[in-house]
This record gives sequence, structure tokens and C-alpha cells, in this order.
Amino acid sequence: MRILGIDPGLRTLGWGVIESQNGRLRHVANGLCKSQASDDLAIRLLSLNRQIAAVIAEFAPDEAGIEQTFVNKDGVATLKLGQARGVALLTLAQAGLPIGEYAPNRVKKTVVGVGHAEKDQVLHMVKIQLPGCNPAGPDAADALAIAICHALYGGTNGAMRLREVRA
Repeated sequence: MRILGIDPGLRTLGWGVIESQNGRLRHVANGLCKSQASDDLAIRLLSLNRQIAAVIAEFAPDEAGIEQTFVNKDGVATLKLGQARGVALLTLAQAGLPIGEYAPNRVKKTVVGVGHAEKDQVLHMVKIQLPGCNPAGPDAADALAIAICHALYGGTNGAMRLREVRA
């Protein structure tokens, strides 16, 4: 199964594609979708939509995982993040992909073993779990971590896949 992980962001949206087969994970690709801060919000969201659609068209994932939005002190930033996440969800749904949504702490606990891990810890563990991968940046590493989390817990066969990995 090919899985697309998405780490939503308005300025930089990370993506990562992995394959999961018989409990083994393999890195396929990763990258960043960027929008220009000088553009109007609608143009930025449209740009993200088109970039995500291009990733889907190129790598043909079977399922997707995306990080849930967390609320921080800056309400405007949280709203913009939510809008970028909404565009990502819409693009994934338009492609007909089953989507798993994961809390940031769950992703970190799955990949690192600690729910409040730092970005450099996530990057390090992603590189260990996906040998040979070189994430395009912290957001791409986070997206790969989300894909790993989805490989273990996502979709209708998540529990079965988790048992396979443990065996």
C-alpha cells in the first residue's frame, strides 16, 4: 500500500510518500509545497491545492494521513493553518483517498516513542525507520512521520497492520 502523509501549513506544507508491505516500510518520495506570503490568501490556497494534486497524480497513493490542527495562542495563525488543512483534506477527498487524521502527539509517540518530541528527534527517527530517505526539510520529515503513523494505525486494516509489525 502506498501512503501519502501531509503536514499542513500555509507557507510550507510538507508531504511524504511511503510504501507499506507485510509490515515493512519503504520511502518513496518527499517534498514541500510552498505558497508566496505576498499573494492573496485565495491564491495561496489554490496554489497548495494544485501542488498537492500534482503529488497525488505523480505518486498515486492508495491512502493518506494528515495531522490534525492544534490550537495555539495566535488565533489568526491557527485559522490560516486550518484553511490550509481544509484545502489539503479537500484535495485528498477529491482524489478519492481514504484519509486518517492524527493528533501531533500521537504521531510523535508512534515514531519517536515520546508524545512531546522535538522536530530534530522526529527527523532522526524517520531516517532510521526509512533508511536512505533524506527529508526536504522538517515539514517533509513530519509528513513522513504522519505516513508512518497511518501505516500502523490508519485505514480499515490499521489494527491488523499493527499486529503484523509487532510480529
